[in-house]
Amino acid sequence: MTRHNDVDTCGFLCVHEDLVKQVENSLPDEEHLLQLAELFKVFGDGTRVRILYVLFEAEVCVCDLAKLLGMTQSAVSHQLRILKQAQLIKARRDGKTIFYSLADDHVAALLKQGMEHVCED
Repeated sequence: MTRHNDVDTCGFLCVHEDLVKQVENSLPDEEHLLQLAELFKVFGDGTRVRILYVLFEAEVCVCDLAKLLGMTQSAVSHQLRILKQAQLIKARRDGKTIFYSLADDHVAALLKQGMEHVCED
C-alpha cells in the first residue's frame, strides 16, 4: 500500500469490476459474518478446544472431563456453558448424570479439518 495525500491506495490502476460484483453478490450478509466471527472466538480458547476434542472422541460427563483435563468441575462447567450457548455441544440426562457430546457433524468436521490443517507438513 502506498500513501498519497493521507489517503491509502493499493497502487493498482485497474479494478476488475465484473470480479468485484461477482464476489459482492456471493458474500454472506453482515450479520452472518459477525456470527461466524463469534463462533471462531469460541474456538479461540485452548481449554474449550480441548473439551471439544474430548467430545469428538466420546460422550462424557463433567466428572470425566474434569479428570481428563486436570481441571475442577466448576471450571469445566463454566466452559461447557459457553460451548452450549454457541450451540457446539448438547447435553443428555441419564438419571442424575448429564452427558455431553458434540452438537452435530458440523462441529466434528470443523475439529477434524482444523486438526488436519495444523498437522500438515
